[in-house]
Amino acid sequence: MIACPGCGGNLRFSPQLQQLHCSYCDNNYDPYAFDNKSKDGVEVEKDEFDDDSYETTIFTCPECGGEIESTDNEATGFCPFCGGSTIFYSRLSREKKPDYVIPFTKTKEDCKAAYAKRAKKALFLPKEYKDPKFIDGFRGIYMPYWSYDVDQMGPYMLSGEKSYRRGDYIYTSHYALTGEIDAFYHGYSHDASSSFSDEISEGIAPFNVKEKKKFTAGYLSGFYADTADVDALVYANEAREFANEESFRQIKRIPTYSGVAIDKKKNAGRISSMITQENRTMFPVWFMSYRFDDKRVTYATVNGQTGKVFADFPIDIRKYLGFAAIISVVLFLLMNFMVTIKPNIVSGWTAALSVVALILFGVEHGRIKARETAQNDRGLLSKKLNRQKGKAGGYRTPPFPIIMGIAACVISTIAFFSNTINDEIHYIASLVSSVCIAVTLIYLIKDYNMLSTRRLPQFDKKGGDDGAE
Repeated sequence: MIACPGCGGNLRFSPQLQQLHCSYCDNNYDPYAFDNKSKDGVEVEKDEFDDDSYETTIFTCPECGGEIESTDNEATGFCPFCGGSTIFYSRLSREKKPDYVIPFTKTKEDCKAAYAKRAKKALFLPKEYKDPKFIDGFRGIYMPYWSYDVDQMGPYMLSGEKSYRRGDYIYTSHYALTGEIDAFYHGYSHDASSSFSDEISEGIAPFNVKEKKKFTAGYLSGFYADTADVDALVYANEAREFANEESFRQIKRIPTYSGVAIDKKKNAGRISSMITQENRTMFPVWFMSYRFDDKRVTYATVNGQTGKVFADFPIDIRKYLGFAAIISVVLFLLMNFMVTIKPNIVSGWTAALSVVALILFGVEHGRIKARETAQNDRGLLSKKLNRQKGKAGGYRTPPFPIIMGIAACVISTIAFFSNTINDEIHYIASLVSSVCIAVTLIYLIKDYNMLSTRRLPQFDKKGGDDGAE
């Protein structure tokens, strides 16, 4: 803990005041006033578990002497007995102290307002998730990030093309674009925690690195904080690609090159990009839980500096199917006014809808599978041998909804190409196919909802003031 010089209470950083605040004597202090402090929670024991478990470190609370259990990537913690905020200085020293920090500026009330604004735009969100009274709790966590500085200096030679038509012929002129570049990109950032989803970190980006401050542990007091467990090399190429894209965009604006098409793929590597510095930084992130009942919990993540929200909102199946039914009726009536609808045309439309449903199911389940198995999470994949994270994989797409979608397509297609003069056959086939399509979509929504309400690992931390008030 950082003790208040006035009364000895536990100082915590206040986003509103941008200072350390004592709730007992109401005094405020500059976070840098305690920069020389180097000892807080004392590491006393480390237990080794079998390969299916994890390593944990036990710290003693400096306020009451209670034990604080910590995983190896936590830089702060809260005592489960007295609730005191503790900074693990020994771990910060061992893991190499961060260079910079962006302090929290958004409060819990700001998070509520940002979430409510975002929820209003979710058309199929169950109405109970739009009620602020069901917001269950907050977790303010300083997440580790790598911040890259990229330098581009020296000559470049790019290839470009300009095409024009003359009569029946198209002429293409090829150009060699040469020049000197002197560019510097400061602060391209990516999360350095394997437990922090790349999709979420990109969803709440960007942070304004111009507002970063020299690191001092005082900013962490009262919040959780994690240390980096992803190597800086994981995102180094991405930082260089970002710099190249920005430089290409600027080069295209040069008046001399007006109208010349510059293919980035053909010119890849023709601008020399060098990472001159990799800074360890900590960025503020709010994690919010929204609980309607014990079985229905969803999570949102909020940028603690800008208030940008990333959330997987569950879908109300009744709302979705009701909306789809209304749209279908409207389209049917509009088409009925435009053309004469024959029974076999109805079968044809149903067959086309079944194909669309199958394509939609395949695309969405591909995305669900990618998230469930962390296929696109470079940070997690770089730590795939980590005993805690080795469970990604083994996800299978359920066959039943695919079978139902194929059945809908086959039934409607057979009815469409049949030469029967019995109109009832077409209508019955379309009705059966519609039911099969609905089943396919319902399964897709259920799987999506299961993924959207999956517990975030950041809520496995213990202690702290996580109430929604």
